[in-house]
Amino acid sequence: MEKILDIVESIALEKNISKESAMEAFKTALINTAKRLTSPSSSFEVVLDEDTKTFSIHKVITVVDDNDPRLEEEPDSYIGLSEAKEFDEDLEVGDELKEEFALSNFGRTASANLFKELEYHIQRRIEQDLFEKYRQKVGSIIIGTVTRVDDEENTHVEIGELKGILTRRNRIKGESFKRGDTIKALLRYVSVDPHHGLFLELSRTSPKFLEALMAKEVPEIADGTVEVVAAARIPGERAKIALKTDQPNVDPIGAAVGVKGVRINAVSDELNGENIDCIEYSPIPEIFITRALSPAITQNIKVDHNAKTAVVDITSDQKAKAIGKSGINIRLASMLTGYAIELNEVEGIAERHGDTSQSQEPQKTTDTSALESLFKI
Repeated sequence: MEKILDIVESIALEKNISKESAMEAFKTALINTAKRLTSPSSSFEVVLDEDTKTFSIHKVITVVDDNDPRLEEEPDSYIGLSEAKEFDEDLEVGDELKEEFALSNFGRTASANLFKELEYHIQRRIEQDLFEKYRQKVGSIIIGTVTRVDDEENTHVEIGELKGILTRRNRIKGESFKRGDTIKALLRYVSVDPHHGLFLELSRTSPKFLEALMAKEVPEIADGTVEVVAAARIPGERAKIALKTDQPNVDPIGAAVGVKGVRINAVSDELNGENIDCIEYSPIPEIFITRALSPAITQNIKVDHNAKTAVVDITSDQKAKAIGKSGINIRLASMLTGYAIELNEVEGIAERHGDTSQSQEPQKTTDTSALESLFKI
């Protein structure tokens, strides 16, 4: 077993894990091997000397009182005080006796066990490093290649060193993928499953996916100038996103939409044509709810802040807009604001301030007397 530390370093390099992780795996493998060769209740410690490329294993026995029950439960790890004093009169309760343990005394059995243990624990370190690497990416967009679609319509995606799974419920309604397609999705979880092992759970239906896409398309959101306060989606149909900024010279809605809608359209295309409404956030619930119900024009609103409910007065000509097709508009408004919204129909017709379709063309004048002074010499 000379040069075994060199072998462990080579494994670390080959498997792309840190040297420290590989050495910790080696220590664990040595201890487990020693326990296999002696007793599972035995205690061992390992000392590595990376300068001389050597290691040593010591069996550790703790001194306890003569009537301690652990003497019977784990006789390989504990020794009574009276018996310990036969070796050294200065020993006290809590002291440790250490004796060197040589794996070489067990021949090929030790080598075979150590190889199996090292292989197992190196693999666990690889998985742990991968778990930590991707755990830090939870909530961000992942790009991968579809490898197959199973009988349950789960889409399996290859992402770097791991496999991702986009289940049917996390896929936008109406979209389908085939082998070789490149897809974007939100990383929801890093999971460990007996069937799939370590895998990534992906989603294209989460509101967080919309937020992440907006951050990629809108520099003002990426750099924090514009903040996404909340988002609500009916995947593949419609979404609402609330935006705010502390910069007085920045229009959050204009920044999100982009020139001629180029930014918001890019996000909509990625979401299978999902219609996205951008709304300016207000910390005042009455204003925020009113904006969230657009394009409907509301008359009055009463909010119960404790119960998180809102009663909105609305005229009959605006009620259908407030509800939306199949109730989609009011559902999204409730999801976005966090308030349960109830509509109360009132009489009248909503006033459309700034509605140019109702304005009359200004009358032309034929009186030029005001211009005469400009031509006087």
